[in-house]
Amino acid sequence: MDQYINAPLSKEDAAKMKAGDYVYITGTIYTARDAAHKRMYEALQNDRPLPIEMEGNVIYYMGPSPAREGRPIGSAGPTTASRMDKYAPSLLDLGLRGMIGKGKRSEAVKDAIVKNGAVYFAAVGGAGALLSKSILKSEVIAYDDLGTEAIRRLEVKDFPVIVVIDKDGNDLYETAVKAYRKE
Repeated sequence: MDQYINAPLSKEDAAKMKAGDYVYITGTIYTARDAAHKRMYEALQNDRPLPIEMEGNVIYYMGPSPAREGRPIGSAGPTTASRMDKYAPSLLDLGLRGMIGKGKRSEAVKDAIVKNGAVYFAAVGGAGALLSKSILKSEVIAYDDLGTEAIRRLEVKDFPVIVVIDKDGNDLYETAVKAYRKE
C-alpha cells in the first residue's frame, strides 16, 4: 500500500503503517550517523540536553556527499542501520518515531519499536543521487565538527521509503524471505 505522510510523524500515522508499505515522506527529518549517535548517547548519560527534540521525529542514517551547484545536497544514500542499534532504544524511549536506513535491526531495537509505537524504514541503497532529488533543503544544526556525520535538518518532499519494521514488530526482512522461499 502507498502512503503519503508528513514528518514529524504522528502516533496515528506510525500506527497505520505495515511492513511492506511504500511511504513518501514530506516535511522535516534529521540525519545522524555513528558519531552523532555516540555524542547524543553520551549527552543522555551525562544528563545534558540533546541537540534535537526526539518526540515524533524521524532520523535518517545518512552521510551526504557535497552538494553540486544549485542543489541543497549531494548524493544522500542510506547507511547500515545496525551500527546505530546500541543507541536507538534510548532515543526511541524519548519519542523518536521513525528511523531510515538499510539492513536488519537487532532484537533490542525491534522491541523498542514495538514498545514505543515507532517504525523503521529502508531507503534503497545505491540510489543516493535519486534520493537527493526529494531533498529540498539541508542545514547543519549540530556537531558541525563531524563533517558529513554532523546532524542535519532536511526538508523533504515525497521522500521514498519502505516500511521494514512496523509498530507491531512485523519485519519485512523476515516475512519476505518466508514468502519467497521455495519449499
